[in-house]
Amino acid sequence: MGGYFGSYALVFALLVIGAAIVAGALMANRLLRPTRPTPEKLTTYECGVDPVGEGWAQSQIRYYVFTYLYVVFAVDAVFLFPWATVFAAPGYGMTTLVEMFIFLGFIAIGIVYAWRKRVLTWT
Repeated sequence: MGGYFGSYALVFALLVIGAAIVAGALMANRLLRPTRPTPEKLTTYECGVDPVGEGWAQSQIRYYVFTYLYVVFAVDAVFLFPWATVFAAPGYGMTTLVEMFIFLGFIAIGIVYAWRKRVLTWT
């Protein structure tokens, strides 16, 4: 297989072979596993407590705000670790220090904004 489309044919063949291996493994699992469904096995399991009532519950929107704030600050923490390693490299000290203070300033503005909007109060 030569030419322009030869590489694509090879990738396609590898994808087909990979999909066949995954499908074969799943089919072998289905054929070889024991199947003995009982009412206890078919009930919903949640933290060791038997389910009570319906499976639908309404959540308050403020919990999503806490989740978004957590994600934002977790991503910020991910950016702090590479900065700490580059900060020690020669020639990057003052530049990375100024950039990180600008970055932390934006984070501080976000915290002040959330605090002023009373998002951070747990009621």
